[in-house]
Amino acid sequence: MTEPVTQTPMRITLSQLNYKVGDISGNAEQMIAAATEAAQQGSDLIVFSELSLTGYPPEDLLLRPSLQLRVEEALGKIADASNQIAIALGFPLQEQTQLFNCAAIYYAGQCLGRYAKQCLPNYQVFDEKRYFSAGDQPCVIELKGHKLGLTVCEDVWHPGPAEQSVEAGAELILNLNASPFHVDKQQQRIELIRQHVQQLNVPLLYVNQVGGQDELVFDGRSFAMSSAGELVTQLTAYEASANYVLWDGQQLSALAPSASDDSGLASLYQALVLGVRDYVNKNGFKGIVLGLSGGIDSALTLAIAADAIGKDRVKAIMMPFAYTSGMSKEDAAEQAERMGVAYESVSIEPMYNAFMEALAPQFEGLARDTTEENLQARCRGVLLMAVSNKTGYMVLTTGNKSEMAVGYATLYGDMVGGYSALKDVYKTTVFKLAEYRNTLGYVIPQRVIDRPPSAELAPDQKDEDSLPPYEVLDAILERYIEQDMSADAIIADGFAREDVLRVLRLVDVNEYKRRQAPIGVRITQRGFGRDRRYPVTNGWKAGV
Repeated sequence: MTEPVTQTPMRITLSQLNYKVGDISGNAEQMIAAATEAAQQGSDLIVFSELSLTGYPPEDLLLRPSLQLRVEEALGKIADASNQIAIALGFPLQEQTQLFNCAAIYYAGQCLGRYAKQCLPNYQVFDEKRYFSAGDQPCVIELKGHKLGLTVCEDVWHPGPAEQSVEAGAELILNLNASPFHVDKQQQRIELIRQHVQQLNVPLLYVNQVGGQDELVFDGRSFAMSSAGELVTQLTAYEASANYVLWDGQQLSALAPSASDDSGLASLYQALVLGVRDYVNKNGFKGIVLGLSGGIDSALTLAIAADAIGKDRVKAIMMPFAYTSGMSKEDAAEQAERMGVAYESVSIEPMYNAFMEALAPQFEGLARDTTEENLQARCRGVLLMAVSNKTGYMVLTTGNKSEMAVGYATLYGDMVGGYSALKDVYKTTVFKLAEYRNTLGYVIPQRVIDRPPSAELAPDQKDEDSLPPYEVLDAILERYIEQDMSADAIIADGFAREDVLRVLRLVDVNEYKRRQAPIGVRITQRGFGRDRRYPVTNGWKAGV
């Protein structure tokens, strides 16, 4: 009678790291260091994320002629580091004329097997069909008596690849991810994976990366799920971290407690902070400079900036004009003092008057209009960019998604800057985030939150003089931008026809402005940037 094979329990490390796109050697060194530490702690296998060697998304770096040479050199180092622990990682692999998005496991200096991603996403922020060819075969690797199936990110969002892996004998699925954050994303992931593991009766390890990459933020939150759909462990959100599970061939068990999972406003705020921090630090800026107006947008942006890189690397400049209220000056100074950032006030009146004097012959006989208002904003933009050039501090713009949508911003004025913290944050959410930030420590004067929003470019000006109330505006914008609803459908939801048609027209005609705006943190499923690509010149009518 044959004795049943006893499987030795395997200790597996889930490692979510913050990579720098294109830094192949640096990313390899980071993974090797994590693998060495995991081996010292007794792990048999460490699992990294999708395209961890290049960082994600590498975009057209994948087209560089030297890519494969760099990848092969780094993989050689990974192989050399795999004598004490097996290493699962992601990388691009060139085979003749095709490029594949691959995952592989290295152990004892050898590649035990490679898997080519089958489901290539080509929607929202993803362009994988531009670069990669799709695989069509499962990959099941035997390691220390256990059969492990490899999959990559999108493969588990569709039926097929995981099922193929189980049919090929996989007892545990490894899913390497580069899954960017948007609101409610983690719940979507968990619910989807739960359906898969319960249907296939197989546990799954979901390993994501963490960090900011241009407009994308990766929230980590890697997790292990049992075949019954139970969350065995979950890693910390927005932080590079690791956790360990035991797999005995039948059950997964955690060796450390799960991290608490912040959601809602807390998660949104952390995403904005991480996006700003990594953009500034990974691009080598010395710090941040921004215009602090005494309004809600710049107030929240200042809080994000200081929380992202530290108060000592942030400079706030109030740039008052004739229409700037005393309240705004007081509130800006109070917040800067509360946050401990460098602060000064520089009037734009002298430069504005100089411009107006030079332009007087051109403006003769013409009535005042938004030209004079825009000139104020452009004076501020010039001042901020001069400080940026002189100090090496990046200008962080303060405009929100509502303003960017309807063009309520000045080209080469308040749109001047290198990055935008609030580009994908609606005005109504700006208020909520400001209230939330004050629960962590009171830094934004309550009067800033309570007062009616105003650009203060004209006497007694308020945003609602030219826009619907933000509660109405944002509801219309969300339907049009994120849900692609027609004007008629939005009107049918109970909004005034006049408001809907005016707002939709503003969105459409201001595409040219958004094309010239700085990139910024993406937190919704349809941000202005990689998600939404409309032609500037077009004859589409938004009335249907």
